Amino acid sequence: MTSPAASSRQPVHTQRIDGFGTVTITPLDPAADSALVHGWVSQERARFWGMNGASRELVQEIYEDVDRRDTHHAFLVRRDGVPVALFQTYDCAADRVGECYEVRPGDTGVHLLIGPAEGRAERGFSAGLLTAFLAFVFADGRTRRIVGEPDARNEKAIARLERTGFVLGPEVELPEIDLPEVYLPAKPARLAFLDAPRPPRP
Repeated sequence: MTSPAASSRQPVHTQRIDGFGTVTITPLDPAADSALVHGWVSQERARFWGMNGASRELVQEIYEDVDRRDTHHAFLVRRDGVPVALFQTYDCAADRVGECYEVRPGDTGVHLLIGPAEGRAERGFSAGLLTAFLAFVFADGRTRRIVGEPDARNEKAIARLERTGFVLGPEVELPEIDLPEVYLPAKPARLAFLDAPRPPRP
């Protein structure tokens, strides 16, 4: 499934991963990419993303709101030119997760939704994408720690973060957000933390 309109947005990160392919990360275009993203988030497999039942128009409105913000960002991820994932980053101090733990300077939150696979599941697929995501986030010069907060019931996502090196934190309740431009229900989440790699010693 492809977007009905071509986006003019340019990649902000491109990385060749041996044995996996070339990963490109491009800012999401809410209008051009809404049909593609809606097709992903409306599936049962994406129930923890919290948009099951949302119309394409609502999905577009949600990401238009994200697009207007300086603290929250959404990206479309491609592998060898094929869209494969939706990736979001945000300043934890400006997000509801900041009400659930003691935010440190340089904390960047992330969300990841991998699109439906075509054909059989591929071993190492998630690991390949995460390699590029983490490199992209830590390269911004600001991030000192990445914070994940998957749904506490999403055992696969939690296990994936652990395998990637995240340290699990407490289970928390993300508070409801009910604003004119966005609504998010309360959600049980499991915090997970990954410190930036230390530079090699001279």
